[in-house]
Amino acid sequence: MVNNSAMNEQKINELWSHLHWLTVLAQQGSFTAAAARLGVSKAAMSQHMAELERMAGVALVRRTTRSVQLTEAGQRLVDDTRAPFEHIARSFAEVRDLAGAPRGLLRVTAPVALARQQLVPRLADFLREYPEVRLELDMSDRLSSMTTEGFDLAIRHTAAPPDTHVAWTLCATRSVLVASRSYLRRSGSPNAPADLINHNCLHYPRAHDAPVWTFEPIHPATTANQPAERITVPVTGSLSANNSEALRDAALTGLGIALLPDFSAQASLQSGKLVQVLPQWKPVGAFAEQLYAIRPYSPHVPRAVTVFVAYLREAFSGGFGEGIEAPSDRIG
Repeated sequence: MVNNSAMNEQKINELWSHLHWLTVLAQQGSFTAAAARLGVSKAAMSQHMAELERMAGVALVRRTTRSVQLTEAGQRLVDDTRAPFEHIARSFAEVRDLAGAPRGLLRVTAPVALARQQLVPRLADFLREYPEVRLELDMSDRLSSMTTEGFDLAIRHTAAPPDTHVAWTLCATRSVLVASRSYLRRSGSPNAPADLINHNCLHYPRAHDAPVWTFEPIHPATTANQPAERITVPVTGSLSANNSEALRDAALTGLGIALLPDFSAQASLQSGKLVQVLPQWKPVGAFAEQLYAIRPYSPHVPRAVTVFVAYLREAFSGGFGEGIEAPSDRIG
């Protein structure tokens, strides 16, 4: 005879697993994404949800061709169990952190251009130093909800980190105006910001506003109590793009003058493929002037996060200004 107590215990153990998978499904929004997050097959994910629905005696998930939605009963289960599961995960992570070397999965989101040009080339050394850490990098210019999407850390080029998050400053950044030598030979070099009106300016679109670039002199003839005068110039161009790599690549073809963050311009300036334009003037307001590592506040910060932030602060400590030409090097 089968022991009813053992059967009930087995069902309870399955229930905890199934409920956890349901919370992950609600977070990820699809069976495919949830299965990938859990490291299981899509078929196993679907089977677990079907079993949970049989145990509950009510539909928990509405399936569509592209995504899934929870029923009212499913949402209630997720709302009631999400916090306990998160608490268990935090407690387990804290215990594992006591065991020695940093380890586990570290999920990081970062802007596309910054990640490709500055972050990815620096990851190999970190992962060799901490072989028990696995890094999952999401490259996206979309501002993600870290809590909803399960990211441990966000690298952000921003003026003001959210008050609800902890932010570590990685380095200062600056904006730089660049063009190819072939474009400047063909179209001439602007001598002042106002000259940009007559140039093909490759710009980053800002909502529905007409594109403008603002500058202030690097060595203003002002007193200590008088701020430098700013000049704002309307610009037009044959290309706008919401990615600084695209603008840089267009400038490399000789298409026009581009305004870029220094981390996108650095390599091309170092190689001489691009040169700085209007070096006596500082672009302001186009891009943020600080790079941060950000995570939601929590009482415990996993050691993998701590060592990764420390590594990035050291790796980025010099900023991205190396290779930007001095004012005397400008192309006439």
